[in-house]
Formats: sequence, C-alpha cells, structure tokens
Amino acid sequence: MNEAVALPPGESCAGWVAVHAIDFYNDVSTIWAVMAEDPYLNSFQAGEGFPSGVEYRWSEGTGRDATTVKVSAPVYIEKVLHWIAEQMNDETKFPDDDDEEEALRVFQTPQFAALCGQIFRRLFRVYGIVYSSFFGTLEALGMAPHLNTCFKHFMFFCTEFGLLPEREIEPLEVLVKPIRKQYYVGKQGQLSG
Repeated sequence: MNEAVALPPGESCAGWVAVHAIDFYNDVSTIWAVMAEDPYLNSFQAGEGFPSGVEYRWSEGTGRDATTVKVSAPVYIEKVLHWIAEQMNDETKFPDDDDEEEALRVFQTPQFAALCGQIFRRLFRVYGIVYSSFFGTLEALGMAPHLNTCFKHFMFFCTEFGLLPEREIEPLEVLVKPIRKQYYVGKQGQLSG
C-alpha cells in the first residue's frame, strides 16, 4: 500500500492530494450511505456518538458570524459530507482538471492547502465516529473489511503527506498506531529494497 500512496514521478503533490481527497470522500460517503437510513441514528442526542473523550461541534457561518453548534454524531457526519461535497463542487476551490494549468494554479495556493487540511481532518473525524459508534452495525452488514481497508489506505496517505495533526489522531490512537507501524515498516522496506 506504500506504493499506492507515494507521489508518482512528475505528478504535482497538490494535485495528487486533491485526487485522493475526492477518492477518500467517495469511500466515506459510500460507507455512510450504507447506514444513513438506519433508524438507530435518530436515537442520538446532541453531543452523543463521538469517540470517547471528544465531542466534535459544527461551525455555522464564517468569520465573525460563525457560531458553534452542538450536534449528534450522525448529524455531524451529514454536515461534514455535505460541506465537503460543496467544496469539491465549487470549481474555484476544486477546479476541473480539463484546464490543467488552472487546476495546478489553484492547487498550489495556501488556501487550497488549508482547505485540503480541513477536509482530511473532517474525514478522519468521520472515521472516528464510525469506528466508535457504528462499527458493530457495519460488521453485522459484512462491511467491516471494506471499512478497515478504506481507513488503512486513508491513514497511509495521511501519514505519507503529514495531513493530520497529532491531536486529531488521539481519539483513535489504538487503531492508528498499528496502521502507522505497518506504514513505516513498508516505507523502510521500500528504502532498503
């Protein structure tokens, strides 16, 4: 999997991150879609369903008008997926690669780097919620292997490009630590091989 996440020769790093942001969003959306109609999701109150020791809140608005809203984990996931879709569908933020020159110009801006950082952090949080509150459901549906593979790919990529701050990883440290170990062992094998 190390080779799958490595930047190919001649590829723009920012473009590579953009393509993977879309792929990982699609993975998470597919996993969530399997559960989205489950009536169990309606049983969560605001502030419930998050990994142990954390509660993710949603910011409504921007700048000085922004307010933080306490939501349930399922509502948080819905808001994250909707927000990411809006960002990716905005061609000023995620340009279509038909115009490669324009896409590269946008991908190399600090604003794009910040946006991708936010997308990857929020996708990680969705994985955290899914593992802490919905893993049993996905396991019963036979989706756990798919979830685990998607998360491993996501973590290998995030580790390769340093996309997640350590403080974000703490709630899932028990899952992340062995995956990172596999990543570093594989990376060491690539370097010595």
